[in-house]
Amino acid sequence: MSCTSHFLVSRSDFYHGRFLLVLSRQSLLRRAFSSVPRISRSLQESYRLLQLPNERDSSPAQVKEAYLRLAKLYHPDSGAPTADAALFARVEEAYRAVLAHQSKTKRPDEEKELEDESRGVAPQHRHYLSYEGVGSGTPSQRERHYRQFRVDRASEQVLNYRQREHERAAAAEGMLVERDMRQRSKKIKITQAVERLVEDLIQESMARGDFRNLSGAGKPLNKFEHNPYADPMTHNLNRILIDNGYQPPWVVTQRDIRETTAQIRNRLLEGRARLGDPMTPKERSQWEQLCASVEEELVKLNKMVDNYNLIVPMLKMQMVHFSSSREIDRAEKGARQHRLDQQRERERERERRKEEKKRANTVAKPINTKPGLMSWMRNLLR
Repeated sequence: MSCTSHFLVSRSDFYHGRFLLVLSRQSLLRRAFSSVPRISRSLQESYRLLQLPNERDSSPAQVKEAYLRLAKLYHPDSGAPTADAALFARVEEAYRAVLAHQSKTKRPDEEKELEDESRGVAPQHRHYLSYEGVGSGTPSQRERHYRQFRVDRASEQVLNYRQREHERAAAAEGMLVERDMRQRSKKIKITQAVERLVEDLIQESMARGDFRNLSGAGKPLNKFEHNPYADPMTHNLNRILIDNGYQPPWVVTQRDIRETTAQIRNRLLEGRARLGDPMTPKERSQWEQLCASVEEELVKLNKMVDNYNLIVPMLKMQMVHFSSSREIDRAEKGARQHRLDQQRERERERERRKEEKKRANTVAKPINTKPGLMSWMRNLLR
């Protein structure tokens, strides 16, 4: 520095001004180079590992994006074929080093944002790895969350599918209804055309006088002779239903009850009639088994009676439950009566056969009058 001052003093003003200009330029360049911090080889390696350009062209968003991209590839829990725990540890270390370097080199207004990102404000990598970004916590917890998410999604898909099927079925049903309406309207048109034709024929016949000599001409029609107090509309509706084979549900249930009751009673009667009176132990066991099976059938029959009592229109038409003891007593009495009837029938058959045998013997024996006459004449001559 002393040499430089001596040189400035010893030179002229021209050289003095030129040298000051050169010296100021050198000082400015030195200051500029000193303001830019040099990065170490390890930091350069971190940029290279994150696949980033140099530090001047890399923004914090680019650094975070590069880190997330590499985490999806190398994280041990990602499930990717390129998963590598050691390489991911290096990537994470490089990411933190680059963040620390950028927090030192950026402007003061960006230092707070970088500090927040370095402290963990940035989303963790595990939210962007496997399980479609669902769940949080440890890998096992995230797996359970993901399974529940899949179950919920599957349930929602099933509901959507059912809704679509119902809509499709409703559309198809609507098409069927529309087709039925077209067919019904066509039948109605045909019926109306036939009715108009018949009415025209009737009017023509009346104009010709074909209905003047009828036996009931001028007399009222007795349409409701069977029940004069019935409503004509109700009568017509019932007649239409009967003509079309319609039966109310309580009528069908009543018929089923009658048929089932007849079957049970016939079964009991036939089973008791086949057994002796009195019964042997073996026959007694058979009779008890038959009664047990009949009791099960009577339980079902009583349920049918309950359903019938709920839908029958009149209270006086309701039925009571069937009792197994009453049915068994009825079967035993019927079996005794059946045996008496059979015995009487056998006696009648025996008497009938005797009468037929007598008549056959009387017809087969010839009437010999000649020997009797000869003996009488002999007795007379004596």
